Amino acid sequence: MEAVREWALRLDGVEPGRAVRAEGAVPREALLQLADRVRRWHEAQRPADIELEVEPGVVLQRRWVALDTVGVYVPRNLISTLVMCAVPAQAAGVRRIVVCTPPSGAAMIADAADALGLDEVWAIGGPQAIGWLAYVERVDKIVGPGNDYVNEAKLEVSRDVPIDLPGGPSEVVVLGDGDARLVELELAAQREHGHDAVCRTVETLEEAEAIAPEHLVLLGDAERYADQVRNAGSVFVGPWSPVPAGDYATGGNHVLPTNGWARSVGGLGLETFMKPLTVQRLTKEGLQRIAPTVEALAAAEGLPAHAEAVRRRA
Repeated sequence: MEAVREWALRLDGVEPGRAVRAEGAVPREALLQLADRVRRWHEAQRPADIELEVEPGVVLQRRWVALDTVGVYVPRNLISTLVMCAVPAQAAGVRRIVVCTPPSGAAMIADAADALGLDEVWAIGGPQAIGWLAYVERVDKIVGPGNDYVNEAKLEVSRDVPIDLPGGPSEVVVLGDGDARLVELELAAQREHGHDAVCRTVETLEEAEAIAPEHLVLLGDAERYADQVRNAGSVFVGPWSPVPAGDYATGGNHVLPTNGWARSVGGLGLETFMKPLTVQRLTKEGLQRIAPTVEALAAAEGLPAHAEAVRRRA
């Protein structure tokens, strides 16, 4: 706690503390419209629990349970990002959601949080906020984008607390020979995220796949490629599907992989805030049935106590 206080004073110039809400700071109707769409889309993603009797008397169950506590980092003033992180956590059934955001703009985030039914918003920004969530609040997982310093802090604490994914500069790749004006509008929108935003046009799907961008916009003969894409955070198909629609209104999550991570991971979803739990039930007869398998493999691996634990029961 003292280290967080020291760095908060040094970097933010203020003591860490609860954010004070500025009533009326956010367009509440638009915020709640977005939250409703995000909630409905993420609730539809709920994975099914499964149960299988793999052998007579040997039953396996895999059920999904919500995380207990989640820390959400919200960059300055990004109320839409609060929705993208907190609403899926609520839909998953997370018991406690702790929000951190830079002091400048914290009143706005606190007002948005109030609209969403959240009451733990801390005016702490930067790497010290990640340390606060990991080692003071001791949440079960940390989610949310941030600048280079925040991302480095997330990677540093990930040895102790799981994170969603590290984020880099915003990315958009436009594929297709559509209206040049639409292409420029998409590129200009991403440039608003900073000078280091990646804004590219490509001529082939192979080029786009090699980049594995955060956002992939398909223009021209868009439907030709839509079902072929494998490497992208989110795909926007056709001239009526601009990326900002996904940022602010469709309900799709805008916390997405960057820096090529889309080759192996996706963006935030309901399962980000859940974990699968495996339950195994054996009857005496079931254990007797599989005991020879255990004994043979335990002997091959030189683990006689494993075999004995089964033999004494069977």
